[in-house]
Amino acid sequence: MHCIAGRGVEGDRFFDFKPDYKGQITFFAWEVYEAVLAETGAEAVTPAVLRRNVIVEGQQDLNRLIGQEFCIQDVRFFGTQHCAPCYWMDRAVGPGAEHALQRRGGLRARILTDGVLRRNPQ
Repeated sequence: MHCIAGRGVEGDRFFDFKPDYKGQITFFAWEVYEAVLAETGAEAVTPAVLRRNVIVEGQQDLNRLIGQEFCIQDVRFFGTQHCAPCYWMDRAVGPGAEHALQRRGGLRARILTDGVLRRNPQ
């Protein structure tokens, strides 16, 4: 995925949404996805239903990146705020998902440098 500094992810519905948008890119932790499925008893669904751009592994507490610069695959980001879950999560994942995602719905960030994020880098 192509990340464009200050603009967003090419092809994303929020690309060039508005100046200084806090959600130019969104992140979600794989471990939280698994926990929410287990906690709600929901059938396995694709993580794409969560409407986050990037699924990361090994970073369960994404909220700690709020107010921080961080780098993934040579692309720099700035964590702006928590992604609050909405009622739609109960429909997309299963009943109880919105509640289970409270305070762990992902991270919104600004893109600070242009670059490409690749799936499953080695």
